[in-house]
Amino acid sequence: MKSAVVVLPGLNRDRDMIAALTKISGTAPVTIWETDTDIPDVDLIVIPGGFSYGDYLRCGAIAARMPVMRAVAEKAAKGVQVIGVCNGFQILVESGLLPGALMRNTSLKFVCREVKLQVANANTAFTHRYKPGQIIRCPVAHHDGNYFADAETLARIEGQGQVVFRYAEGTNPNGAINDIAGIVNDKGNVLGLMPHPENLIEPAHGGTDGRGLFESALGVAA
Repeated sequence: MKSAVVVLPGLNRDRDMIAALTKISGTAPVTIWETDTDIPDVDLIVIPGGFSYGDYLRCGAIAARMPVMRAVAEKAAKGVQVIGVCNGFQILVESGLLPGALMRNTSLKFVCREVKLQVANANTAFTHRYKPGQIIRCPVAHHDGNYFADAETLARIEGQGQVVFRYAEGTNPNGAINDIAGIVNDKGNVLGLMPHPENLIEPAHGGTDGRGLFESALGVAA
């Protein structure tokens, strides 16, 4: 499967994401830029983490209005898989591709550590290489990762199985409602998550728990 990585001013996890996709798929992803309006024919688009445009207005708010995000939305509408990690998750929410909001951590402090995640839905394009309820390790690094949705939206995404990852075993680092760490859209082809699976894909990272997400999305054989 062919993949692409969106690069925006201020994102600083693009090289990590490119390295992860290359190592797992064996093929380097295409790089697309903020002014690009014509995304090549790919199967997966990834928006990595960082601080797009310095987060000066609101995390992901400026990036969400760049030409490339209109192109990403068009691809998503056609069924192309999209992943947003950390700031990428914030951008997807600000773009309207995912419901809810990401607010300041309840501690009001930047959090950078490892957490545990529970696979809440293993029947998605991004999680089928995991087992239902499986607990995995994953690092986080964010200041505004506190996921929130109004009662109606929360009931809908919970009822439709759109919550795919939850912080487990008391490791919620930001106060996210219902311990939500990652969600998909109602069509199941757009995923946003705060933790960084690309930083735990090989023994040199200290573990491989993040590989399952990319192997699922890229259709890599077990």
